[in-house]
Amino acid sequence: MRSPIHIVDVERLSTWTRYRHGLCDSCQANCCTMPVEVRLADLVRLGLVDPFEAEHEEVRLIARRLQKAGQIARYTAKSGVFTLPRRASGDCRYLDAASRRCTVYAQRPDTCRRHPQVGPRPGHCPYGARTARA
Repeated sequence: MRSPIHIVDVERLSTWTRYRHGLCDSCQANCCTMPVEVRLADLVRLGLVDPFEAEHEEVRLIARRLQKAGQIARYTAKSGVFTLPRRASGDCRYLDAASRRCTVYAQRPDTCRRHPQVGPRPGHCPYGARTARA
């Protein structure tokens, strides 16, 4: 007999669910355990980089400052992509651990805004249902 519990392995795209409107309302935010790749404009929106600095400073110097401060995990100059650091649990640093909701939702990066339309499996997400709390 097949278990009614849907097991999700974020690394195995075959376990992802086809996205439908409202799915996020009952999800455990599994997508927020994947690396978040952002661009300079996202860092400005998040308030990590000043707009003046973004316009006048070399991106590699901005990246060096942010990495030293622990605000980014890495920067890839060839693609212009920054990767945000994650907590030891693997969660995005902006995910509230208790509510499993984004704490910077209005300022969230384009990667998050466009999920699941883009990503490793477009139109699908690593949906994991919330469990009832005792």
